[in-house]
Amino acid sequence: MICEPTHTPDAVDISALREKYRQERDRRLRPEGQSQYLRLEDDFADQYEVDPYLPATPRAPISEDLDVAILGAGWSGIMAAYRLKQAGVTTFRNIDLAGDFGGCWYWNRFPGIQCDNDAYCYIPLLEETGYVPTKKYVDGFEIYDQFRRIANQFGLYEGALFHTLVRALRWDQELRRWRLGTSRGDDIRARFVVMACGPLNKPKLPGIPGLKGFKGHSFHTARWDYAYTGGHHRDPTLDKLADKQVALVGTGATAVQVVPYLGRYTKQLYVLQRTPSSVDKRLNPPTDPAWVKTLKPNWQKERQSNFHHGTTRGFAPGEPDLICDFWTEISRNLSAKLDTMGRPPMTPQQFAELYEQEDYRVMERLRRRIDTLVEDKETAEALRPYYRFMCKRPCSSENYYETFNRPNVKLIDVAPTRGVERMTETGFVAQGVEYPVDCIVFASGFEVTSELRHRWGIDVVEGRNGLSLYDHWGDGYKTLHGVTTHGFPNQFFIHFSQGAIHSSTPAGFDQQAHHIAYIIAKALRRGATTVECSQKAQDEWVRTIRATAVDNTQFLRECTPSYYNNEGEQKLRYFLGEPYGKGFYAFDKILRQWRERDDMEGLDVQT
Repeated sequence: MICEPTHTPDAVDISALREKYRQERDRRLRPEGQSQYLRLEDDFADQYEVDPYLPATPRAPISEDLDVAILGAGWSGIMAAYRLKQAGVTTFRNIDLAGDFGGCWYWNRFPGIQCDNDAYCYIPLLEETGYVPTKKYVDGFEIYDQFRRIANQFGLYEGALFHTLVRALRWDQELRRWRLGTSRGDDIRARFVVMACGPLNKPKLPGIPGLKGFKGHSFHTARWDYAYTGGHHRDPTLDKLADKQVALVGTGATAVQVVPYLGRYTKQLYVLQRTPSSVDKRLNPPTDPAWVKTLKPNWQKERQSNFHHGTTRGFAPGEPDLICDFWTEISRNLSAKLDTMGRPPMTPQQFAELYEQEDYRVMERLRRRIDTLVEDKETAEALRPYYRFMCKRPCSSENYYETFNRPNVKLIDVAPTRGVERMTETGFVAQGVEYPVDCIVFASGFEVTSELRHRWGIDVVEGRNGLSLYDHWGDGYKTLHGVTTHGFPNQFFIHFSQGAIHSSTPAGFDQQAHHIAYIIAKALRRGATTVECSQKAQDEWVRTIRATAVDNTQFLRECTPSYYNNEGEQKLRYFLGEPYGKGFYAFDKILRQWRERDDMEGLDVQT
C-alpha cells in the first residue's frame, strides 16, 4: 500500500500562530513547576499506590546471595532478564512492586487503554515469540499478555519477586556486593544490580487545594477501581456509574482513551482540562493475515527503523512510510515536498525550517478537524491545541471529540486558573462555580521529569564510600554509554540518561539491556568481583554527549508546560535525558564495535 501525504492548509500565518502559541503557553505556566503536584507519601501512598488487581501474598523475608538483581519488571526489566538469559546468566531476580511482569501495562488497566503507536513496532520480541498483534493499536491487555508470554516462554517467572519494593540499595565494599533492603524485610546481596525502574511507574496527583478533604470516591487511572465503576480490564462495561456524577482531571494521552467510556456510562461527566491534546483520527484495522504471510525474517527491526526515520530525521529518498499514521505525517509530507523540489542540497538549518513549516500546517489541520466533529463552538475552541506537534504527546482516537456532543458530558476549561481552583467535601470549584460529584478520577500522569529519588521511590542509593547516586547526578548525568557510572561498581542503568533514543521506547531499552547483559556475562565468566566505569571513560563520554548534543532548548521553552519540558521550569529537564545527538543507529554502531573489540575498554575490571 502506498501511503500518500496528507492535505494540510497552505495559507497558514506562522508568525501569528507563533505568538498565539506563546500566549497559550504563558496562560498555563505555573511558577511552582513540578512542585504543583503531590508526592504519593503516607496516606496518599496507601490510597493511590496499592495494587487493586492482585493481593500481596504474605511471605517470610529472604536472605540470599545472587548474581544479578533487576529492579523492575516492565519493558526494561523483562528485556534485561531476556538478554541475561541469552548471555548465559541464570542466577537473577526481577524485583517489582507490581504483582506480575508488565510495568505500566500491569498498572494501567483503565477502560479504552490501547497502544498509542504502531504495535508491530512497539511490542518487543514478536518474531522471537512467534506472535503478531491482532491490530495496529492493540488493547492494553494484549500487551500485558505479551509480557506473560515472554516470561513463560523464556522461564523468567522462577526468579521473579513481586509485590516487593526496594527501599535501600547500598554497596558493601567488604562483600563486593549490593545489599538490597525491601518493604518485605529482605536482605538480598547481589553481585550486580540493573536499575530498570522505568519512566512511567509512579503516579502523581495535582496539588489541588482541599484535595484531602474531598469525601467522595477518588482514584488514579493507573489504579483503576473496577469494583467502583463496574466492568473489567478486558470488558470495560462501567455499568455501576449509571447514577454517578464523575469528574476526570486531565486531558492527556490517558484521558483521550478514557473519556469515551466515561461519557458513555456516567450520569454526568465533567472533563477538567488545563491543556488540550492534539487528537487525530485513529484508523485501527485488524491485522491482515495475507500481510502476515509476506513477512520475512527481521521484519520487525526493519519496521522499527522505518518508524524511527519517520519520527526523527525524515524518510530517505525512495523510502516508503510503512507506518502511515499521525506520528509520521510531518515526515511523509515533507518527503513528498522534497521530492517535488528535486531533493536539493540543504543545511540542517534549512531542513529544520521546512520541517517547522509543515509542523504548523499539520497542527492547523488538526485544529480545523475539531470544528467538523464538535457541535458546540465554545467547546470546540477550548479543545484546539495551540503548540508545536511534539510539545505534548500526540494522540489519536476514534471517538474522543464526538463524546463532547453528548448531553451528559461537559468540558471545563481550567486554564484561566492554571488548574482546578479547589476541592470541597462534595465536589470541585472551577471559575467560582461549585460542581458536586460522586467521584473524581485523576488522569494526571507520572513522575517522569521530577527528581530521580521521587521517580524511583528508592530512599537510598549509595555507591562506593557512601556516595549518593542522587547527589552524584545532582547537576546532570555522568555515565559511560548511558549504562554505568563511576563510583558505583557493578551497577547498570536502563534509563533515559546518556544513551540513545528510539521512537519505539522498548527498542531503546533493549539496546541498553543487550549491552549490559554482555558486560555482566563477560565479567562473570572472567570471575570478576567488580566492574566499574573509569573516571576517564566517563569524562570522555560526557564530553561526547555535550559535543554531539542537539540543542532543543528554545523548542522546549516555547512549548506548553508538561512533563515533556519539566512543566516549564527554568531548569529544563528533558524527559528523554541527554541522548546521543547523532542518533540511535549511530549509537548502536558504537556499542556493537565496542563489544566486538572484546576488551571492556573504559571499565575497570577487578578479579
